[in-house]
Amino acid sequence: MITGKIYGVSLGPGDADLITLKGLKTLQKADKIYYPGSLFKDGRKSSYSLSILNQYDLDEEKLQGFYLKMDLGRVQAKEIYETTFQQILVDCNNGLSIAIVSEGDISTFSSFSYLLEKIQAHKLDIQLIPGISSYLHLAAEIKIPLCLQNEKVSIIPRIQTKEELQEALDNFETVVLMKIISVVDIITSVIDETKHSITYAERLGTDKQFISTSWATANQRETPYFSLLIIKKINQ
Repeated sequence: MITGKIYGVSLGPGDADLITLKGLKTLQKADKIYYPGSLFKDGRKSSYSLSILNQYDLDEEKLQGFYLKMDLGRVQAKEIYETTFQQILVDCNNGLSIAIVSEGDISTFSSFSYLLEKIQAHKLDIQLIPGISSYLHLAAEIKIPLCLQNEKVSIIPRIQTKEELQEALDNFETVVLMKIISVVDIITSVIDETKHSITYAERLGTDKQFISTSWATANQRETPYFSLLIIKKINQ
């Protein structure tokens, strides 16, 4: 009989203070906390989620990472998700309270969703705690509303073609581009700063935070994975 309880906890975009009170209390009470990370080709490991968790004075012994290769192939990722889920299942059978965390919001482009699918398939008890996404944080930083009245917003990860971006710009008052690390050239070829205001950001909420309203400036930087762009139509 399964006696444990599982929580999906959103950590927010990077600033440790931007977690919800409910999320923080859940982490403090949890017996075990699973966090995602990246596994690079040279064997190096890195976890943005862990960098946030480390600011909460939690017992390090209850932290358990699962690291995914930084490529578009899903074979290794599927194996890691399955292995991690089996560990979670053992913890549940042992009656533990388990938290699975994700930077940003746990339901928005989150690795947690692949574990959620397995958890739900096994009909395990789980509760999700929402959080703040990076584009919401950026909108607050620049003090510009994402949308007003009937304005439409499009959120696109890893834009694929010039045509896709141009169509979004033509049909939405605000376009949010996420995961832009591999598509900078596409963005450069389409952006017209006489028609749109541009706000680029990277590593929001950390000591390496950078924000610019000039794409020419942003385009010269070494774009990290945790970067995004808000594009808004300029009223003519």
